[in-house]
Amino acid sequence: SWEKGYGDFVLKPDMATLRRIPWLPATALVICDILDHHTNQDIPHSPRAILKKQLKRLEALKMKAYMASELEFFLFDESYEQAHDKGYRNLRTSANYIEDYHIFQTSKEEGIMRAIRNGLHGAGIPVENSKGEAAPGQEEINVKYAEALDMADRHVIIKNGCKEIAHAQGKAITFMAKWNYALAGSSSHIHQSLWSADGKTPLFFDKAGDHGMSALMQHYLAGQLAHSGAMTYFLAPYMNSYRRFIAGTFAPTRSVWSFDNRTAGFRLCGGDTKAIRVECRVGGADLNPYLAFAALLAAGLDGIEKKTTLEPAFSGDAYDTSKTLREIPKTLREATALLDGSAMLRAALGDEVVDHYVHTAKWEQFEYDRRVMDLDLTRGFEQY
Repeated sequence: SWEKGYGDFVLKPDMATLRRIPWLPATALVICDILDHHTNQDIPHSPRAILKKQLKRLEALKMKAYMASELEFFLFDESYEQAHDKGYRNLRTSANYIEDYHIFQTSKEEGIMRAIRNGLHGAGIPVENSKGEAAPGQEEINVKYAEALDMADRHVIIKNGCKEIAHAQGKAITFMAKWNYALAGSSSHIHQSLWSADGKTPLFFDKAGDHGMSALMQHYLAGQLAHSGAMTYFLAPYMNSYRRFIAGTFAPTRSVWSFDNRTAGFRLCGGDTKAIRVECRVGGADLNPYLAFAALLAAGLDGIEKKTTLEPAFSGDAYDTSKTLREIPKTLREATALLDGSAMLRAALGDEVVDHYVHTAKWEQFEYDRRVMDLDLTRGFEQY
């Protein structure tokens, strides 16, 4: 900040993250932690430090978290430079029709998608699959679950790798939550489970429980539902993020949980098996994985500590506005206010962290509010 003089900080490499980047010649990558230049301690509002703080809480309880984040994005037949020169208008996606589960269209894109899969695999990220998604040119890539910090690291490498590999082939990729009003948004669904510290016992699984859910899992999910509004900012951090939450587009609008229901914000997956887990469907592809994972864990741990009772599973159409259900915040301004007022997140993350991100969100809102938008001109240039 200006008040603190924009001083220096230290980047400390985490050598466990060192890896070759095969899509660039003679290149390696290492992820760093951000330290205070004077104390050599973690910067409190560093996203990686925020996540590590929640993981230490789990360690104290002799638990560890496994996560997997799906990533959706749009692929374009134009480069980033061409997109910029066109003002990001009238861009050509890599397909002309919805390609969800469509073999031929994804075969036409295989030149770039195979390069992405092979590149990530060569960088030590175990890719499980890629597939076409619910709009022309929309893709999804999935990788194997991992411990939370490892998965967050993988997530950021995946996003950067996809862009660099696409750029090398004269194409562009966007992870915006909603790049086009008429097309589906791009999400980052997050799968979560807690295990014993040695990684051998799935703490969410109880074969005698309803659908195999342990009491601990029920408390964890109940905590996330209870704090879903307050943590939304960490799942949807930009103005654009909230344009994804539209009924009928497979993006949720209500924070309810269900079994096999893609209209709900939270879903139980892998029921009655050791792979049982919570899927949070709220987050967009623009989220920061460290912050998102940290917020989800903080809310879940609060539910465990308070033994919060899990509400009944929702069934039916969660988009139905005649039903009174917990709403996902509709705007960044609403989500920011809920974050600012969250005693749970202030206790879990720290006042300094919450204040930092509230300030960030308010600045984003301030800049947006004073801009003249294309829609302003389209509607008002002649008619106002």
